[in-house]
Amino acid sequence: MAAYFSLKKIAKRVLKIFLYLFIFIVICLVAFLQMIKISPPEIKDKRSINLVRKNISKDFYTINQNWIKKNDFGLYEMYIEGDPFERGVINGKLTKELAQKQEDFFVQSIREIVPSETYLKFLRYFIGFFDRNIDEYIPKEYLKEIYGESFSASKDYEYIGTPYERLLNYHAAHDIGHALQGMNMVVGCTSFSVWGEKCYDSTMLIGRNFDFYVGDSFAKNKIIEFVHPTTGHDFMMVTWAGMIGCVSGMNDQGMTLTINASKSDYPTAAKTPISILSREILQYAKNIDQAYVIAKSRKTFVSESIMIGSWLDQQTAIIEKSPSKCALLRSTGQQIICSNHYQSDSFRKDVSNKENIEKSTSAYRYHTVENELKNFSKLNMTDVAKILRKRNGINNEDLGMGNEKALNQLICHHSVIFKPNELKMWVSAGPYQIGTYVCYDMKTIFSHFKGLSKDTIIYNLQDNIGADSFLYTKEYHDFENYKTLKHQLLTAMHQGNAHLGSSIFAKNYISLNPSYYDMYYLLGRYYAHFGKNKEAIAMYQLALSKNVSCLAEIQSIQKRITELKKP
Repeated sequence: MAAYFSLKKIAKRVLKIFLYLFIFIVICLVAFLQMIKISPPEIKDKRSINLVRKNISKDFYTINQNWIKKNDFGLYEMYIEGDPFERGVINGKLTKELAQKQEDFFVQSIREIVPSETYLKFLRYFIGFFDRNIDEYIPKEYLKEIYGESFSASKDYEYIGTPYERLLNYHAAHDIGHALQGMNMVVGCTSFSVWGEKCYDSTMLIGRNFDFYVGDSFAKNKIIEFVHPTTGHDFMMVTWAGMIGCVSGMNDQGMTLTINASKSDYPTAAKTPISILSREILQYAKNIDQAYVIAKSRKTFVSESIMIGSWLDQQTAIIEKSPSKCALLRSTGQQIICSNHYQSDSFRKDVSNKENIEKSTSAYRYHTVENELKNFSKLNMTDVAKILRKRNGINNEDLGMGNEKALNQLICHHSVIFKPNELKMWVSAGPYQIGTYVCYDMKTIFSHFKGLSKDTIIYNLQDNIGADSFLYTKEYHDFENYKTLKHQLLTAMHQGNAHLGSSIFAKNYISLNPSYYDMYYLLGRYYAHFGKNKEAIAMYQLALSKNVSCLAEIQSIQKRITELKKP
């Protein structure tokens, strides 16, 4: 009997301990959720929430002086004005359906990388914890603008976060993606500029490819946005719904801005997203020195090169920024090239930068542009487009379509050409940079098309640069088919389908892009996944016989061969 009461007493103590433990866990969870919760900024006047958009015609909406419409090249054109919160609210209302699509595409891309629901939930809390203080590093003006947009955000992804929290975190997606690399959101952007005697009319030209890849669908609904803010300069930029940051843009002072990711250490905490810093520079700087002052004033959590073209300075320079330092690189000549490594004395000898040059494609693409520029005594807009569209390597070596070594990797979200002295910008309509470059005259837009009420052509039709003839070839058609089969192969691997890698499928797959090493690499991974080591090794060796993009990829393939040969 005594033993019974003793066991009962122990059981009560155990239950008590579990109860206390449960209460402790609940308290910790509540504290954690409170810690990662981000409160929106205080807005005194919210009357703009009641604004109603008007549907003028298909894909054409207006709110007061603001409007968005889709042109015949498939590009969305949008004009926005007002104070920060009002701009955000109007932007959100005008782009409501587009923002829903972009978030769908973005989340689907994440799901393809992280198919497990458990890991997705973990990722939500990880990003929430990582970005818990992000609002402290974003200017209040842009917090209000993002908050305004959030009123039109989808309700479908509340499990990821509130609309405001999600939009804040999405502005750091570029930074997190290129820092982690494994998410494959950033491959390698390339930019360059010529001026003075290198330019056909002794002015200035800037060209850039923005190779931020979150799937083909994400790149379909590009927006050419024209912004008239209550403070700062009028500006235009290429963006997408839900994004107020800048990756490619020009302001009314003839100052252009483009960003190129560089190698970063893994970030430990959120700071100012690069796109937000770039937006601040575009809106408030009129020349290189002012841009540099703003860049130095903000802390960022990844490394980036910000290329500034300035007609007032009549030159282009690169701001090289990392979490710990900032440098300004000016050219001693009349051209400058920017890929994905640093060039200034402040960064050149850094271990991470040297490793990036050695193991990535950055130096190769830099030298490709350098080599191409030597072929022109003076460049015009068409010449710039030709360089941006180049698919082969140095001295036209065959890289295979889609190689990261190429300036044109056929993944481009958008490609842009600037002519700052005329305030003109050419934007690729897609696909990639091989479609028409559509010309926009910033002076004309802001002087004639505020309050647009009927569907009117606002671009300069006579100045457009025609599509690349490659778009109409069998080779391009084969590339599109190659991408379809590649997706099927990846899906089969994830689903455990061992029957897709038949000799017939492999032969057909290889025939579509035979010079590209990655085709053989992927087939090797597929065979290895299902224990067909002999076939896998053969494919890996074929991959190594092609023009592999970089040293890091060569080492990865060699490592896989070594592992498969182990007894």
